[in-house]
Order: sequence, then structure tokens, then C-alpha cells
Amino acid sequence: MRIAIVGTGYVGLVTGACLSETGAHVVCIDVDESKVDRLRRGEIPIFEPGLDLLVSRNVAKRRLEFTTSLADGLDKVDVVFIAVGTPPGADGSADLSQVLEVARQIGTILATRSSEYVVVVTKSTVPVGTAKRMRETIREAIQAGAVDGVDPAEFDVASNPEFLKEGAAIEDFAKPDRIVIGVDSDRARAVLERVYRPFLLNGRPVLFMDVPSAEITKYAANAMLATRISFMNQMAELCETVGADVNMVRRGIGSDPRIGSSFLYAGAGYGGSCFPKDVRALSTTMKSLGIPAGLLDAVEAINTRQKARVFDKVCQSVGRPVDGSLAGITVGVWGIAFKPNTDDVRDAPALEVIARIVAAGGHVRAYDPVAAIPPAMAEGVTVCDVPVEAARGADVLVLMTEWSEFRSPDFAELDSVMSARRIVDGRNVLSVEDANDAGFTIISIGTPQAL
Repeated sequence: MRIAIVGTGYVGLVTGACLSETGAHVVCIDVDESKVDRLRRGEIPIFEPGLDLLVSRNVAKRRLEFTTSLADGLDKVDVVFIAVGTPPGADGSADLSQVLEVARQIGTILATRSSEYVVVVTKSTVPVGTAKRMRETIREAIQAGAVDGVDPAEFDVASNPEFLKEGAAIEDFAKPDRIVIGVDSDRARAVLERVYRPFLLNGRPVLFMDVPSAEITKYAANAMLATRISFMNQMAELCETVGADVNMVRRGIGSDPRIGSSFLYAGAGYGGSCFPKDVRALSTTMKSLGIPAGLLDAVEAINTRQKARVFDKVCQSVGRPVDGSLAGITVGVWGIAFKPNTDDVRDAPALEVIARIVAAGGHVRAYDPVAAIPPAMAEGVTVCDVPVEAARGADVLVLMTEWSEFRSPDFAELDSVMSARRIVDGRNVLSVEDANDAGFTIISIGTPQAL
């Protein structure tokens, strides 16, 4: 089977590598020539455990290749996945310019290729109605590029949203809990059944549905998960106020099988490339249709407030007012990425907290195993190579990303380098008992110690 992937970002590269592993011939297409050259040399532009080995193995077996030519990449393919960016616009809506431009170019190419059939699939996260717009765009391009005596290729448009967790994307793709596919023809369904057959041998469900339902499913899933996070963070604030422990509350409600414990953790708030963008986009879509989106707006507002609350805890821990100056204060920060096992810092809570500390006149010493501070934020921040160096001279240490190496710190070592025994645990992963035994004060999220 021949498959094309347009876009070699996180979703496109993982999708291409995993599909090639099944024996399919996959061509990944990107307009960035330097990026394509790096990929051909085996240089992976993102950090995702196992992805480098997967790409190099399938490139060596000639099942995976990279090109900048859309026309060459679409040669005799059965299906083309569009996985280009859909960044948020000023109003929060998804910017579909890249998706629609790829659709236009596909239509232009199909206009001259008779006796072919291809399924064009949206892998990018797109709002409901996008597939319809793509179909119209491709048809218009085919009509504009029509050649006398040539019957243009036939096509269908389908929706196949991704549900990959950064840091575990390869496992998620290889062993999906479900595969959602929106189609409007039996022919397109048959093609996509062939694509995903190797991943369904373990009995995982493939859910075929209409295209609009598939488009909404992706947004609804991320909005639900973000809602659970914001709900627990609001409960955490209540717990702090009345002297309760949000961890006990989580266990109490998470034991209910109707609720479960997944994504039911209080912390510094959600970030990354999906939750913030998708919550805003879904809210914008609903409002454009005259549907109130109060719940989603509240989810985002709580998440924004939660990042500010972590900063407030930093100020309170060193005896400074939350609206005052942190001049002369050094803050150690453990974790920059929005979550462990990724180098993604998009909308990372750590960046918001760091920016507030620096703006208040404080100095930050930061460490993350793989993620980097954006160059624009470098002023006022010292990047360290090991965790203990980030704590050196710190008046307070803030844990912002729950990397495994932060979970059992050497408190004696920290005591030897820090100016004070204070830790703000923004992810509730440290042992309060162990810290207290070592003379440290732990300020957690939603616990009595945070009072």
C-alpha cells in the first residue's frame, strides 16, 4: 500500500513512521527543505521516545522517504493524510489556511491524473465542516486545472483524528484504544480499513461514523480531559481554603467507576499543543453557531488562574506579596516542558510561572532533561545541566514538570546548595513526609501544607 503524509510535524512524522513499520510504503512531504534534508540524514526535529529508531529503521528498509514535492509524493498513492498545522487565530479559531492550501494543490494534481482514486484524510485537528470545505476546494481546483481528453482522478475526503499522547505516541499508535474514522462512502471506508488492519489484530475498536461526528470527536475528547483537570484544580483551591486534602478527594471520587481517576490530578494546569488550542477553538466554533460555551470558557479561565496561583505560592513562600517585587530572590525551577517525556513547551505552565518571576525582578535557575527555554525568555534565566545546579542558591525550588528524576530527590544534597529549605510542588509528586523529615517545607497544590 502507498501512503502520503503531508506535514512532518509531531503528528505527521509519528503517523508516517508507524504506518511504514507495517510494511506500507510511506512518503512524508514537507515544504521546509532544510527539515526534509535533516530527516533524510536521520535527524529527528522533535523529542519522542523511540521515534528516532523507528524512522531510521524504516528509511533503511526503503519503506519511509521524505520529499518536498507534493506531486511526486502523490504518485500512485492510495491515501494521503493531511497533517499540517492549524494554529489558533486571534479569535481562538483554528487557522485552516495550510489545510485548504494543501487541498487546493491536491486538486490541481488530481486534475491531470486519470484512472486514479485517492482518499484525502484530515489528520490535523480541524473544526467541524472542514472536510466539506476541503471537498469543495479540491473540486474547484480540479475544474480549474482540467485538461481536454483527461478524466480527472476520483477522490473522497475523510476524517481520521489523532489521539496521540506526547511521550507515548508510538505506543498509542501501535496499540490504540480506538480508531475514529469519518467517511461518507463505502469505497473510502474500504481503503482506510486496509490502512488500519494491522493495528486491529488485538481487537481494538475502529469506529466508523459520519465525517462531522469524527471532526467533533477530537475536540470533544480534549475538551473533556481539560475540563477534568480544571475541575480538580478548582477543587484544590477549595481544599486549601478549608484545610482539606485534594489528593484524598481525588481518591474518593476517582474510585467511583462512573468517574475514574484518569486526568483527575490537581497541579499547575494543562498546556501543550492540544488542550489550550482545542478548548479555545471549540468554544469559538460553538459561539459562531449561536451556542453558549460557558463551560469551556470557565475551563480555560480556571487553567489560566491556576498558573497564576503557582506564582502566588512562590511569592508567599519567600514572604513577598503576590503583587510586589522578587528582587534579590533566586528561584530554582525543575521542569520546563508542559509534561514529561517531551520537549514541547507550547503553553507550558512553567513558562508562564518563569515569566512572572522574571517580570517581578526575580532570577530563575532552570533545568529540564530535554526541553529548552525559548530564546525570547532567556533574560533573567540561567539554564542548568543538572537538577542540583538549578537549586543552587535558590530561596525556593519549584517543581513544574513531573519528570521521573524529580520524584525522589536527595534532600540532603538540596539542603547543601539551597539558601532556604522551601519547595513549591506544582505537581504534587514529592513525599511531604520525606521532605519534612529533612527539614524542608513543601507547599503543594490543594493540601493543608499549602495554607
